[in-house]
Amino acid sequence: MAKLTKKQKEAHAKVDVNISHNLLDASSLIKEITNVKFDASVDLAIRLGVDPRKANQMVRGVVTLPHGTGKDVKVLALVTPDKEAEVKEAGADYVGLDEYLQKIKGGWTDVDVIVTMPSVMGKLGPLGRILGPRGLMPNPKTGTVTMDVAKAVKDVKGGKIDFKVDKTGIIHAAIGKTSFDADKIADNANELIQTIVKLKPATVKGTYIKSIFLSSTMSPSVAVDAKTF
Repeated sequence: MAKLTKKQKEAHAKVDVNISHNLLDASSLIKEITNVKFDASVDLAIRLGVDPRKANQMVRGVVTLPHGTGKDVKVLALVTPDKEAEVKEAGADYVGLDEYLQKIKGGWTDVDVIVTMPSVMGKLGPLGRILGPRGLMPNPKTGTVTMDVAKAVKDVKGGKIDFKVDKTGIIHAAIGKTSFDADKIADNANELIQTIVKLKPATVKGTYIKSIFLSSTMSPSVAVDAKTF
């Protein structure tokens, strides 16, 4: 096991693993124990009492974080020529169609989100083996396949993220940066948690939100009191 640095030891000393905090206190503590020299991401890990192998217990959705993610999200809009002007105005970083389909076919995936129109999805199908594993395939359920592509671009740029429970029953999501005020981190975390609460499958029995942990890049995890949700 790798040895902890002096700063890491100091950070771990400030976290009592036996204490669960409210969101605001947890957010404040994360800011206090983050010692990296860059603007670290703040991540939320929520363990659910679901069985992801069962289709009727799959939890996935989208949420718009009130204070954004703090990340400059690069968006590719795959649209027909008549839509290009409005998606450029909406803030898309890359706009076009056939030329970008060829670039993707060649292995280019230097974007965070792809939004497109229903009429274009047929052309994207063959690229699923490239886009799927990278989580880039547009999906109507996440609002990235729509006739109102300009709105989709604005939503993504404004802090809209999609989430999905993994095979271990955990939802991981980046919800901000350590440069955010603690109350803004807490607001973003609360928005995601409350959205997940509303998506509780009817077939789930017992405890739904089992545990919640907040962390930043290279920091210890801080437990959040899951009983309050």
